[in-house]
Amino acid sequence: DRLNSLYEAEPKFPTVVPARDFDPARDAARIETAIKTKGVDEQTIIDILTRRSGEQRREIAFEYERIAKKDLNTALKAALSGPLEALMLGLMKTTAQYDASELKASMKGLGTDEETLIEIVCSRNDEELADIKKVYKEMFKKDLEKDVAGDTSGDFAKLLLSLVQTKRDQPSNVVDYEKIDEDARSLYEAGVKRKGTDVVTWITIMSQRSVPHLQKVFERYKSYSPYDMKESIRKEVKGDLEKSFLTLVECFENRQLYFANRLNEAMKSKGAKEKVVTRIMVSRCEVDLMKIRTEFRRQHKRSLYQTIAEHTKGDYQKALLSLCGGDD
Repeated sequence: DRLNSLYEAEPKFPTVVPARDFDPARDAARIETAIKTKGVDEQTIIDILTRRSGEQRREIAFEYERIAKKDLNTALKAALSGPLEALMLGLMKTTAQYDASELKASMKGLGTDEETLIEIVCSRNDEELADIKKVYKEMFKKDLEKDVAGDTSGDFAKLLLSLVQTKRDQPSNVVDYEKIDEDARSLYEAGVKRKGTDVVTWITIMSQRSVPHLQKVFERYKSYSPYDMKESIRKEVKGDLEKSFLTLVECFENRQLYFANRLNEAMKSKGAKEKVVTRIMVSRCEVDLMKIRTEFRRQHKRSLYQTIAEHTKGDYQKALLSLCGGDD
C-alpha cells in the first residue's frame, strides 16, 4: 500500500476503543427498541454508539438494516434532532468520511465557512489528508483540490492547495543543521526583514518540510528575528491567511494542545460553538482525544470533562462526556 509506505503512522491515543463481548445484532435490536420507544430513549442510543469503535458501529448499522429493514442513518435522523443528531450521524462515518463531509459542507452553497476549512486542512497530517482526499473523491465524485480552488482565492488558496497536495517531506533520521538555518533565514528574509511579505516562500517551507524539521526551524528563527514565528505571522499577514499560518504553527508545535485550546474557546464563547465541539470530539475520539484531554488539563487547569459538564447540557452533554471517556 503506497500510503503506508509513505507515512510513518503516528501512534493512537483514543478515548473510544472497541467494546469487548461485542454483539452487533443485540446492539442493533436495542437501538431499534430505543427508537420505537415513545419519546425516544436517547440514553440507550448514546450508551451504545459512543462506546463502540467505528468498525463496530458499521457492523451495528449492517445488522440494523437486516433487522429493521431500514437504514440506521435515516432512522437516527428521524429519531434525534439538533446537536445530538449531528454528533450521532458523525459517529456513523469513518474519521476520513467525517472530515471529508465537514470539508464539503464548509464549501457548499453561498459563502464559505473558512474557519472549518482552515481547522481541517491545517491541522491534519499528510497521512490523514491523503485519506480524506481519496474518500472525498469516492463520496462526492469531485477532487478536493478542485473544490478548494473554486472556493478560495489569493494566497489563502495557494496555502490550502499546497497543503492538500500532501508534498511534505518524511522525517529524516539525520538532522540537517544547514537546511534548518537556511529555512529559518529564508522565513525571516521573506517576512519580518523586508517591506511586505513574500508569502510564497512561507507557504513552500511550511507545506513541504517535515514537522520535526520545522520545529527546529522555528527555534532557529528566533536567532534571526526579534519576534517568534507566531508573532511574525500576526505582524505580516491578516485574515484567513493569518489564521491558517497560526493553526499550522500551533499544530507543528503541539497538535493536541491546538485541539484542546480550540475546544476550550468553542465551549466558553458566547453561543457555544457546538459545531466545533462536535467536530473535534467526533473526529479525534479514535485518534488522539486521550492526549487532547491531557493537554487540556495541563493548559486550562481543569479537565475537559468538567468543562463539557459546565458548558453543555442535556443528551448532547451526555454524548460528549461519554466520548470524552473520563475525568482527569
